[in-house]
Amino acid sequence: MDAIARFADHVVKTDFDTLPEAAVVAAETFVLDTIGVGLGGSSGPKAVELAELQVEAGAGSPGAHVWSHGRRVTPAGAALCNAYQVHNSEFDCVHEEAIAHVLSAVVPAMITEVEGVGGVDGRRFIEAVVVGADVAANLGVASHSGLRFFRPATVGAFGATAALAKVRGFDMGQTVNALSIAYGQLCGTMQAHEEGSMLLAMQMGFNARNAVVACDLAGIGVTGPQNVLEGRFGYFTLFEDGGDPQAQADTLGKVWRITEIAHKPFPSGRATHGVVDGCLSLCEEHGITVDQIEAVTAKVPALVHQLVGRRPRSDMDTNYARLCAAYVAARAMMRGTVGFDDFNAEAYRDGDSLALAERITVEIADDENPHLLVPVAIEMRFRDGKVHRLKLDEVYGAPGRAMSRDAQLAKFRTNAANATRPVPDDRVEVLIGLLSDLRRVGDVRDIARLLAEQ
Repeated sequence: MDAIARFADHVVKTDFDTLPEAAVVAAETFVLDTIGVGLGGSSGPKAVELAELQVEAGAGSPGAHVWSHGRRVTPAGAALCNAYQVHNSEFDCVHEEAIAHVLSAVVPAMITEVEGVGGVDGRRFIEAVVVGADVAANLGVASHSGLRFFRPATVGAFGATAALAKVRGFDMGQTVNALSIAYGQLCGTMQAHEEGSMLLAMQMGFNARNAVVACDLAGIGVTGPQNVLEGRFGYFTLFEDGGDPQAQADTLGKVWRITEIAHKPFPSGRATHGVVDGCLSLCEEHGITVDQIEAVTAKVPALVHQLVGRRPRSDMDTNYARLCAAYVAARAMMRGTVGFDDFNAEAYRDGDSLALAERITVEIADDENPHLLVPVAIEMRFRDGKVHRLKLDEVYGAPGRAMSRDAQLAKFRTNAANATRPVPDDRVEVLIGLLSDLRRVGDVRDIARLLAEQ
């Protein structure tokens, strides 16, 4: 039996009453986080133009709305736009072991679904989000290789499809077919990450859209191959260089992956966070000012170097800069944090920022594990000859060093204020109230309406 059947069985059989309280709380926490990030991302590069393009493609469609823009488009178009908005600021939560943003396609696809059908209460919504996170994260954890394709998008397609299959009440056969059809549409090139292209976030949107299409097709009886994970041309042969999905299937219903998700405190690639966290910690501990710093060396796992070890440039654009650890750390040390205003042309061309970033070097530590984001070791050398060092085995935002509730809500409010149409304060507080107690919401369409209002 291909492992996809075991994942499908988990999707079908999981019930809200079987979920541990920790999984329910995590779902409420990270649905709120993901929606907030999606609102903030509505002002990201080409987000308005993408929404307008979907309006043209779906003229007259009853469909669903693009968050903050207030435009109604086809369900597939809404999933595309909203998932793009969730990922385009690199502020979305992440499962670190899976190396994947496991809710960034799931939540937009689900909001699209409930807006269209109505009658989905918070408990059913949480069920679907939890199984979607389980499917996406376990496929990432099962991999034996580094990133060949853009894994957040590829496993995101499976996760979003699983969530939609759950809320639509698909049986085992329909769920396998939906996951199979999603596999047939899978996409996501790491070249977009390599070059810092806006296509990176767009690929999250493509796969959220493809999940909607996959479930629509499975719902009318379209079938697909049954061995899409372990078959000769399956996922772990073509998209990953080997893996053990059966071992991860053994954990289903025992380990709830949604409880392992990390927040992102800063709107930059998660792999930059260890360098930022270490530099900020040293500056705070020793009262350091940037003019005292001669040089900084960050020794990191190979994966971190691959993802964010690129050098700063005066001609950077937003996507490149968010994935440049030296630049992000420099801005953090100069300002004490990292925010949206660190990613614009004025900031990139700031001479002091670039000069400090040039003094930060990211080096590969002696570690061959392709899945590690830690440990990160920082060595900071000063003009007077002193040296300070720090090693992080866990980065701020991870479950063991979680953001406080106040910090989580401050992040949500910041994102809402950054929306292309800033969300009024009173509506922000209503959203926080509903999302924080999602299990008791009678119809999640009430939340979807608030995201659509202008």
